[in-house]
Amino acid sequence: MPRLLVLAFLLLPTFAAAQGTPPAAPRVTVAAAVMQDVVQDASFIGRVEAVDTAAIVPRVSGFVRKIAVANGAAVQAGDLLIEVEPDQYAATVAMRRAELSSAQANLALAEVELARRRELVARAAVAQSELDVAEANAQAAEAAVQAAQAALRMAELDLGYTRITAPFDGRLGRLNVSLGELVGPNTGALVTLVREAPVFVRFSLDERQFYDTVAQVAEDGEDIGTTAARLDVTLRLPNGAEFAETGRIAFGDNRVDPATGTLAVRAEFENADRVLVDGAFVTARLAQREPVPMLTIPQAAVQRDQTGPFVLVVGSEQTVEQRHVETGRQVGTSVVVTEGLREGEAVIMEGLQRIRPGVPVEAVFAGSGN
Repeated sequence: MPRLLVLAFLLLPTFAAAQGTPPAAPRVTVAAAVMQDVVQDASFIGRVEAVDTAAIVPRVSGFVRKIAVANGAAVQAGDLLIEVEPDQYAATVAMRRAELSSAQANLALAEVELARRRELVARAAVAQSELDVAEANAQAAEAAVQAAQAALRMAELDLGYTRITAPFDGRLGRLNVSLGELVGPNTGALVTLVREAPVFVRFSLDERQFYDTVAQVAEDGEDIGTTAARLDVTLRLPNGAEFAETGRIAFGDNRVDPATGTLAVRAEFENADRVLVDGAFVTARLAQREPVPMLTIPQAAVQRDQTGPFVLVVGSEQTVEQRHVETGRQVGTSVVVTEGLREGEAVIMEGLQRIRPGVPVEAVFAGSGN
């Protein structure tokens, strides 16, 4: 008798199904599509660039008499770096000054002679032709003075160029010159000077990143440069540490490069502690200063087929609907949905393998404990 009871118990579900009793709806875990404040941002590989870099090249030829700095020294604008022997150029200046004095004396004599000829012509004592000659001589003497003044100025410039000074504040590289060496304009760079602060970080945005982070937040009538100025730029250093300063967009190109599909951007950082070094690679993050409300759903709810991403939604009749959506950036464990869903709709995130579009389900919201 017990065996018959067991058999009857095992056959009971089959009998119930034969009588048309519907099976229980599968249970799925859902989450609502919610509006979330999102700071639009994007990360890029960037390279540090000095605002100013100068290859220090001598402008006159001569032997190096003095090297006033050491390799890698920090210098201020106007500091003496290298001095070329000035004696030859000082002698040329003295000679040009003497030539100028001679030309000025000749001019004074020509002007006296011109005044005498004018007086004699006025009294009809000499011919007009003699006055014409005197006027020409005075003009030639004046031109000679101007030429001598120009020659003196050139000599003084050459003498000044024997003192090679720093054009701006910065740090020197390795010196490529020795004391007593003959140098000149064709020698090449004696040393390179780099401005350490501020610095630029150069990176490129592709077209989608540009519209996501810049054009999308532009206000009516606002130019792109003004919009970019409202974005913050932060950096992650090569060792993974976050750079303490926040930068600003200093330059954005006015066209997308058709060869690469990117827009060149430069961000400026004060670099007060001289942490950023010219040529170093860093990770730049471009972010809006104010968050923007955007529709988000859990990343686990998004699936893909041949036509793109889609989600399964529990409709008003508690049946499954398939919705193709357009997604944006990921925010933690959620993803932004730009098209295909409305706020409050329930998307299925667990139990996806047991269901298909059109079937009824029992929806349980994530975290409800039911």
